[in-house]
Amino acid sequence: MRPPAVSGRFYPGTRAELARTVEDLLAAARPGAHPAGARGAVAPHAGYVYSGMTAAHVFARLRLPPVVVVLAPNHTGVCHAPGGASLWEAGAFATPVGDVPVDDAFATALVDASPLVASDHDAHRAEHAVEVQLPFLLALRPDVRIVPLILAWDGWDDCRALGEALAALARRWTEPVLLLASSDLNHYEPAAVNELKDARALAAVAALDGAELLGRCRREHITMCGRAPVATVLAATQALGATRADVVDYRHSGWVTGDESQVVGYGGVVIL
Repeated sequence: MRPPAVSGRFYPGTRAELARTVEDLLAAARPGAHPAGARGAVAPHAGYVYSGMTAAHVFARLRLPPVVVVLAPNHTGVCHAPGGASLWEAGAFATPVGDVPVDDAFATALVDASPLVASDHDAHRAEHAVEVQLPFLLALRPDVRIVPLILAWDGWDDCRALGEALAALARRWTEPVLLLASSDLNHYEPAAVNELKDARALAAVAALDGAELLGRCRREHITMCGRAPVATVLAATQALGATRADVVDYRHSGWVTGDESQVVGYGGVVIL
């Protein structure tokens, strides 16, 4: 069992309050939302007060399948997976609103399919980017199973290789699979600068171009923490036949704090 690392900080720490918070966010996002069987999605992972509404706009548009592969960046620097893709391969992730089981069959098949992936619990223990997605997943589908991956690199060759392995697995799996990338956008610049950089990153995502996203982040100094998870999901969903990526919400932390001197951006994307 992987215990929560940021409960009570990034989101409410009690069952009742967390359930109410998630349902209120989803209710606010649902008017006008048309749930679809998406191939992939991008949702942010900051504290709910900052990015919860953006995440809700994504999840309100999903018909959630039974299996969700959650790809997240490595914020802690802890990685013992030789290929840099750290997997929690069995058991469950605990949250205040219930436990989320790992799909061990899919996890085992993924280790066999990609040399980049290996079991690495230490990389997951203090990482928040998978954890904050789970209350939303449980609210939409209480029987959901996850495959949690943390990526410690951002090279296109590895993103493409892992994406193609995920696509091949999802294509032959007996149940539908959603590929979910966990990422915030640009960090800690004035709002006017952040908005321009965020728009550039989201334009590459909307074009389904993972290689360009990574190149643009390097060239234009866009500090998008989950660029590798997003690029990997773009590679996978393109291999699965995705034709479009819709940006369904954008905001930044200055909308909450009123301080636009240093903000973090949040974007929500649904890939169809």
